Amino acid sequence: MSTQNTSGQATLVPHDTRVGNDVPVQTRSERFASGNVEDYEDVTGREPEWKLSPVAKLAPLLEGELEGGRYEISTTSAEGFSASWVEPELAPRGVAGLPEDRAAANAWSSTREVLVVEISGEHTDPLRLGRSTLGSAPRAAHTIVRVHPNSHATLIMESAGDAMLAENVEFDIQDGSSIQVVCVQDWAPGAIQYSAHFATVAKDASFTHIVVSVGGDVVIVNPSTQLVGSGAAGHLWGAYFADSTQHLEHRVYVHHQGPQTLSRVTYKGALHGKGARTVWVGDVLIGAEAVGTDSYEQNRNLVLSDGTRADSIPNLEIKTGDIAGAGHASATGRFDDEQLFYLQSRGIEELDARRLVVMGFLVDVVSKINDPALVAELTDKFQQKLSHTVEG
Repeated sequence: MSTQNTSGQATLVPHDTRVGNDVPVQTRSERFASGNVEDYEDVTGREPEWKLSPVAKLAPLLEGELEGGRYEISTTSAEGFSASWVEPELAPRGVAGLPEDRAAANAWSSTREVLVVEISGEHTDPLRLGRSTLGSAPRAAHTIVRVHPNSHATLIMESAGDAMLAENVEFDIQDGSSIQVVCVQDWAPGAIQYSAHFATVAKDASFTHIVVSVGGDVVIVNPSTQLVGSGAAGHLWGAYFADSTQHLEHRVYVHHQGPQTLSRVTYKGALHGKGARTVWVGDVLIGAEAVGTDSYEQNRNLVLSDGTRADSIPNLEIKTGDIAGAGHASATGRFDDEQLFYLQSRGIEELDARRLVVMGFLVDVVSKINDPALVAELTDKFQQKLSHTVEG
C-alpha cells in the first residue's frame, strides 16, 4: 500500500503480511510484498497465484541468481526525454510498488543496474524505448519511468528477439501529468518473459497502459496501478493473440485510494490452435477513502478453434458506499453467428468473415494507441497470425 507525504508524492510502506502466515489474505492490498527473494518460499505451482502459470518453464527465473547488468537499448532523441543506467542503491526503486511474488523479487534482488527514464514537458510525437538483444540466458531487469509534473507524452516500449527475462517496471506519474504507455511484446519464438509493472498516479494525473502481446512462448505481464491522488485516472487496455505454442497471461490490479478517481480496464484476446492458453485476472479495490470512485473492468476472449483454454477471473472489492459506479464483466466464447450470417449474406466467404470479426475485435484496443504507424504495424501482425487459422 502507499501513503502521501507532504509534497503530495506517493510513498510506499511495507505490507505487514508475512509468508507462511496461517491467516489468509482478506484483501488484495494486504498481500506480502518484498524485494528480497529470500523472503519467498519455493514455488511449487500449487499456490493460488501460480496454479494457472507454466511454472516449469518459468523455473530459470524463479531459482538462482539472474544476470542483472545493463543491456542494449534504443531510444528516441528528444528534449525532455532521457534514459540512463543507475546503480540500484542510487535509483528511486519502490516509489511505485514492491514485488509480490518470487519471480519479481528474484529480478529485484538480481538487478545490478537500473534503467531510469525521465520525461518532462509536452511531447506531441511518440517517444520510443526498444530492446531486441537480450539473448536466451536468464536475466533480470528493472526500469523506472518518471513523468514529471504537468508533462504529457506517449511512450512506446517495444520488446523483440530472444529472452529469458524477469523484470520490474515502475511508473511514477506525478501531479497533473498524463502519459500513454504502450508495451509491445513481439518476442521471438521460445522467448519467456515475466514482467511486473507498478504505477502510482498522483493528483489530477492520467495513466494509460496498453499491453499488446503477440510473440514469445510464455509472456506474463502483470500491471498494478495505484490511483493515489484525488482526480487520478487509470486506463488499462490489452490485446493478445495466443496460438498453439503460446501461454499469454495478464494479471491486472487497480487500487483506488484517492477520492474522485476513475479507472477503465479492457482486455481482449483471441486463441487459436490446440494448446493455446491465456490467463486474465482482474482485481479492482476501492478503498475506504476513495469516495466518488468510477470504475469498470472487463475481459473478452474469442475462441477460434478447439483445444484452447482461456481463464478469465474478474474481482471487485469495495470498502466505501459513496461511489459513482463500479462493475466488472467477463466473457469467453466463439463467433457470434448473427455477425457471420450478416457478412456472408453480403457475399463474404465464411473464412474471410471470421477474420474480419477477429480483426474488429482486437483492433478495438489497438486503435487507441496514439501512433498510427504502430497501429498499422500491429494490425498487420494480427492479420499474419490470422492467416494461419483455417477453421473456426
